[in-house]
Parts: sequence; C-alpha cells; structure tokens
Amino acid sequence: MDWRHGIYRIALGAGLGAGLSAGLLASGAAYAADDELLDAPEITISPGAGDVGGVYLRGDIGYAPWRDEGDPSFRTFDAGTSSYDNVPFDKARFDKPISGTIGIGYRFNDVIRADITAEYFEGRFDGSSLSAVPCAGQGAGTSCAFSHEANFSALGLMANGYVDLATLAGFTPYLGAGIGATNINWNTVRETATCAPGGAACAGGAGGTSYGGEDSWRFTYALMAGVSYDITDRLKLDLGYRYSRISEGDMFGFGAEALAGASGAKGRDDGLSRHEIRAGLRFSLW
Repeated sequence: MDWRHGIYRIALGAGLGAGLSAGLLASGAAYAADDELLDAPEITISPGAGDVGGVYLRGDIGYAPWRDEGDPSFRTFDAGTSSYDNVPFDKARFDKPISGTIGIGYRFNDVIRADITAEYFEGRFDGSSLSAVPCAGQGAGTSCAFSHEANFSALGLMANGYVDLATLAGFTPYLGAGIGATNINWNTVRETATCAPGGAACAGGAGGTSYGGEDSWRFTYALMAGVSYDITDRLKLDLGYRYSRISEGDMFGFGAEALAGASGAKGRDDGLSRHEIRAGLRFSLW
C-alpha cells in the first residue's frame, strides 16, 4: 500500500469520528433542551376583568350631601296695574338627599361600555322672602313676608357612556358622562303670608293659601368618576362620584290671582345641581 493511501484512510477515519461526535453532542443538547421545556413550570392565564362582556344589570344608591338650588323665585301680581313683581327667596333649602337608580347596559370591549338608567329621588323645599308689595288686605306702607314649603318627586332617564381604565388587583377606575331628561313633579305648594309693618301699621295677622304644583321634563347632564371591584367574574362592586345638573323650570302656578288676570307660572326654581356619592352592584348576564 502506498504511504499516501494510509494517510488518506487515517484522515477519513478522523473526519468520520469527529462528525459522529458532533452529532452525538448535538442530539444530546437537543434532548436536554426538550427535557428542560417539558420540565418548565406551568403558566395559568386567568380571564381579565373585561373578558366577561355583553349585557349587564346595575343598581345604585346615591347620597347627595352637597346640593345647589340656584336662585328660585316667585312673582306677585297687582290686579290694579296688571303688573308683576319678581320676588327672590331670601332663604331657600332643598332636603332629602337619597336617590335610587336601576339600569341595563352593554360592554362593547375591555374599555368601552354604556347603559341606560332610571333614577328616582324626592325633595322638600322651604323658602322665605320679603316683598315690598303689601299683603292682601293690608294698607300701603306695609310689606309682606312669605314662607313657602312643598315636596317634589323626580324621575330621571339617562343614557351614559364609560371608559374603563386598566385593571389592577381586581380594581378598575373609570370615567363617564351622561345626558337625558328629568321629570320634576311639584306637589301642592303652601304659602304663609305675614304682614310686616313699615310706614304704616298692619291691620291683621297672617294669612295662608296654596298653589297647584307644576311638573315638567328638564334637560339633564351628568359626569361620573369611580372605581369598580371584581367580586366575581360577573359581579362588580361600584363606588363613585356623580355630578348632575337639572335645568330650571316651573314650580307652581297662580291661585286666586289667576282670576284677577295673572298668567304664566307664579314660582320657578333655578334648576338643581347634585353632588352624589354612589354605591352599587353591576351583574353581567353574559
């Protein structure tokens, strides 16, 4: 055998051995990698707060410790001159801050949802004022002090939209806004008139009368901010703040003065602004 053939065989054997060793090392590394993947810890992905979409129901209780009734007023009518005197209330107060709301809504995705709600609340109005016009039956030079009190009920229908922000540990902050209409239904308004002496003395005591209350639908808008908490995948606790503004409207009409020629509304409120703290539940149907 030629010495060159011997060197060739030795080189060929070395090459085959190196290739076999490299193949065995590669297969061992691949096996080890597969083994590591198989032994990797299991990762569980749970549904997010927004994964349960579709229709939901809601119910809320509201408490409005801050309210602003603006400047309600009423008019007196002088049959002799067929003129009106606009009288603002020196003191006006609206009570009964509790409200209740129910609604149905739809979640479009993890961020956007909307609902339609019906809200009910009641109120009590107390107002006092002083008019330069004498009370009925009193002489010139006297003035008339009025005191009014009445109850009203309110039914609001609103369409609301919300933006849910990122969810962290089950808590989801949100912002919202709504528009709609509120029906303010005033009950009978009771008035007490007391003569106040001035340039002349009063010729009698206090008198009283009542006026039929008015009802009307008023434009309403609202702004909301709050946070919800996932009690379960479908049930959420909702805590938030809501500001609502109800437009002005008629409170009550004229009584006996209407027979003397008075027309239109005697009393008007200046609308209602309500700052509410609200708590409620939202339940997703599907």
